Amino acid sequence: MATIEEFELIDMRVGRVLSAEAFPEARKPAYKMTIDFGALGIKKSSAQITALYRPEELAGRLVVAVVNFPPRRVAGFSSEVLVLGVPDGEGRVVLLRPEREAPPGARVF
Repeated sequence: MATIEEFELIDMRVGRVLSAEAFPEARKPAYKMTIDFGALGIKKSSAQITALYRPEELAGRLVVAVVNFPPRRVAGFSSEVLVLGVPDGEGRVVLLRPEREAPPGARVF
């Protein structure tokens, strides 16, 4: 079982998607996303969310992401944050987001 101290090591923040584009080089269908995290800056992420979302509808959307994992290389692209989601009944990724407007960079607790 994890402790509160271990949970607090994971830095989850709210970000606003600035843009998303197809990522055909990825092995599984994905988008390259550019996300504003306020004072933490602009970060990039690769996200396998193509089943339920189109790039044009992601711009402006708030998302929740882990911002303190090391970057991962995905088909030559540096994915700097892990955008969080949950599977729906068919296994498609549903993005996590705040229930109301929140400022980019706000910490999840």
